[in-house]
Parts: sequence; structure tokens; C-alpha cells
Amino acid sequence: MTSTAQYNGSLQYAVDIVLCIDITGSMHPVLDSVKGSALLFRERLEAAMQEKGKAISQLRIKVIAFRDFGDFADDAIQETGFFVFPDEAAEFKDFVSGLDADGGGDAPESGLEALALAIHTDWERGLDRRRHVIAMFTDAPAHPLGSPAAVTAHNYPQQIPRSMDELSEQWGYTRSQTALMDNSAKRLVLFAPDLSPWSEISEEWNRAIYFPSKAGHGLEELEMDEIIETIANSL
Repeated sequence: MTSTAQYNGSLQYAVDIVLCIDITGSMHPVLDSVKGSALLFRERLEAAMQEKGKAISQLRIKVIAFRDFGDFADDAIQETGFFVFPDEAAEFKDFVSGLDADGGGDAPESGLEALALAIHTDWERGLDRRRHVIAMFTDAPAHPLGSPAAVTAHNYPQQIPRSMDELSEQWGYTRSQTALMDNSAKRLVLFAPDLSPWSEISEEWNRAIYFPSKAGHGLEELEMDEIIETIANSL
């Protein structure tokens, strides 16, 4: 899908973004801020690209909203396909606007399951230059992978690894043969508390950008600007 921006260059830029959004009850004070940032993401990214004399030839955004498999499995994950912009912008807005903060049980949530599903995404592999971005928004720690209360859930996705080491290899921080992400294209943006596993991921995984979050505080404008600039500057 061609961007609406005017662009006379020859390179074709493809940007895929997966938004992993915690929608448990503790996120209620910040969910509106996260949703607002998500809805403005496309316009702000396209403006940043235009300033650099570039335009996105294909922009796709996907959402993985999560709660807790160990609390109530039926609403633990809401995963969309990719919305192609600008044609499916209205459908994206409808889905994001309909997200409600509720449930979650204990403090840790199923954030690692959401991250694993994001890594397993069917990323764009064509065009000249690609950027594959996973953005995680949460105010909570995450249950360890392989937790019996989660993996025994009737709808637990089978492709999710059962250990943090396996998930790290799928991200490709060791450039292992099991890496699922394109090393040059991938970026991970963490808006998450300074707690396990997010603090370890921010230190150990390559191409990760970390913005420590606090419960009750939304996404700051400065941080969103830095996320957008990171994508625009890296294409």
C-alpha cells in the first residue's frame, strides 16, 4: 500500500509495528494515554519521515492486547492481524478505541506471552528497507514462561516457548539459528517497569530501547517522539 505522502525517491520503505498493550485493571489510569498515542502514531511517523525526505511505502500495524492466562484464560489475549494503512485506519481505530482495562488477577501478567506472539508475527520480508518494531506497554512484571497455570489453559498458544532462554533465542540476541527476527530490521521498544523480566531484557537483548514506566503514569510525549525518531532515523 502506497503512503499518501508525496515521495519521489526510488527506495521502498516497509514498516511493521506490533503494539503489545497491557489491558489489565491496573492500566486503567494510563490506557487512554496509550490508546491516544497509538492512534496518532501513523501521522506522527509519516511527518517525521517527510522531514527526512522519505516516505513509507507500506505501513502495517498489529495489536496484541493482553491480561493474564492464569487469572481468566478466555480474555487473556486479543490478537489482530495487520491493519494496512491508510486503507484500514478506521478498523484499527475501532479496535484500539474498544480496549478496556479490566481484570488481571495478581500483579504479574502475561506480557511475555504477548511478546512471544509478537516475535512470531508474519513480518514483511520484501521491499528495499524494512523496520520491524515491537512496542510493549505495561505497568506490571510478567509471569515466567512455562507457568503451569498458564500453559494448561485451553487456549494457550502452542507456539509460545516454555522458557526465557528459548524466547531470547527466538528474538536472536545470540544470533542463533532459531532466531525468528531479521536482525537488521528488528527493534524492541519497552515502556515497562524496572522489574523482571523487563529490566533483564533491556540489558541483554540487542536493539532494545527501554523507557521505565510507573503505575498510574501514561506515555510521555518526549518518549513517543524518541520512539518515532528511532524508526525514522533507522530507515
